[in-house]
Amino acid sequence: MDIVVAEDSVLFREGLERILREAGHEIRAVGDAGALVVEVRRRRPELVIADIRMPSPDGGDGARAVARLREDDPTLPVVLLSQHVELRHCAPLLGQPGFGYLLKDRVLAIDDFHRSLAVVASGGAAVDPTVVRSLVGDSLRADRLGALSARERQVLALAAEGHTNARIAAELACAERTAESHMRAIFQKLDLLDDGLSHRRVLAVLAYLTATTPSA
Repeated sequence: MDIVVAEDSVLFREGLERILREAGHEIRAVGDAGALVVEVRRRRPELVIADIRMPSPDGGDGARAVARLREDDPTLPVVLLSQHVELRHCAPLLGQPGFGYLLKDRVLAIDDFHRSLAVVASGGAAVDPTVVRSLVGDSLRADRLGALSARERQVLALAAEGHTNARIAAELACAERTAESHMRAIFQKLDLLDDGLSHRRVLAVLAYLTATTPSA
C-alpha cells in the first residue's frame, strides 16, 4: 500500500516508517502539516497517517491539514495519531468512512495497528477505545445497544459505515422518513438528547464501534 506518513517527531516517525516498511508498504514521510498537504496532492496515496498536533508553517496543525485534504477528496483514507485525546478539529470526521483516530500507544500493538490501517484503507472506521470512552462516557456502555431492535442495529451499522439517512433507506429498501424514524429511536434508546451541543449521530456510531471492535 502507498502511504504518506506525517510526523514531526523524528524518532517516532522513523519507528513508524520501519513498522510500515517491514509490512511491505511503500512509504513517503514528511515532518510538518504543510509538507503533508503538498505530498498528498502530488502523490495521491492509498492512505495517510498523520500526527494531529504536527506544526505547519501557516500556523495550522495536522488535524486542519487532514480536514483540508478530505475537502479535496472525501474518499481519502486517513488515520490521525495523537498522544492524548484531542477532538477540536477532528470530531466532524469521527464515524465517517475511511477515517481512523488512534492514540500513539496503539502503534505498539502492531497487529491491531495493522488491522486498523487495513480497515480504514478499505473505507471503514477505526477509533481508539480510549477515544470512544472519553466521548461516550461510562453512562453509554455497550450493553445499551441491547435495547435496540434488530432493524435499529442494522440502521446503526450502516450509519457507522458513513451512510446518510437517504443511503440507509436505499440499502434497506425503505422510505427515507423510515430511516430517520429509526435513527430517532436509536438516539432515544441510547439516551442521546438533542441538546444542540453534542453530535448525537457521532456518539451513537461510537457506541456501536466500541461494542463491535475488540479492545487491545
